[in-house]
Amino acid sequence: MADEETVPALPATSWAVLGLLSFGRELSGYDLKKWSDRSLGLFYWSPSFSQIYSELKRLEKAGYAGSRLVAPEAGPRDKRVYRITDEGLSAVRAWARTAPVDPPVLKHGPMLRLWLGHLLEPERMREVLAAHRDHAETMRLRAEADAADASADEAWAYPRLTLTWAERYYAAERDLADAMLADIERMGREAPGGDATGRDATAEPGGENPWR
Repeated sequence: MADEETVPALPATSWAVLGLLSFGRELSGYDLKKWSDRSLGLFYWSPSFSQIYSELKRLEKAGYAGSRLVAPEAGPRDKRVYRITDEGLSAVRAWARTAPVDPPVLKHGPMLRLWLGHLLEPERMREVLAAHRDHAETMRLRAEADAADASADEAWAYPRLTLTWAERYYAAERDLADAMLADIERMGREAPGGDATGRDATAEPGGENPWR
């Protein structure tokens, strides 16, 4: 059995795929992609089909997963399904228990655009934030629906919590976008001599560090 000393340094994608198999079902590559889109993709990322099949080969080679061919319900070709082994279950449990908790890395495209708002037309900046607001609401609704679907299976109790977290996260992103739009409007009204972004239209570029 794997333990803290014998668990190899696999990439995060390997542990994610093995984690999907840890719920005890035999899954095809297509199933794994569908499950990852409906869970991992809402709070981490969803690997591509090529990544999933690459990781399945790695996991089989390590003895953490096995596979077999089954007759399809429709179509002429057999389907390969994968299952976790006892060694794989011990390995992913040890990884979940002992791996360092990496802080999330925030790469927020809309905020990078807002940071460069002095280079954009005010209307374009509002369009960027409004698009982000709409995307966040779409993702919130998706997380809400997937959390409701997951409630039917007790084995998904903890994944359901992550979906609830995702629902709250995207609700917060939606509300933050609304707040930023309101801030931009207020900044334009309150800045004497400024344009609608709140910047001083007569100011020369350069000068002192604006954050000092």
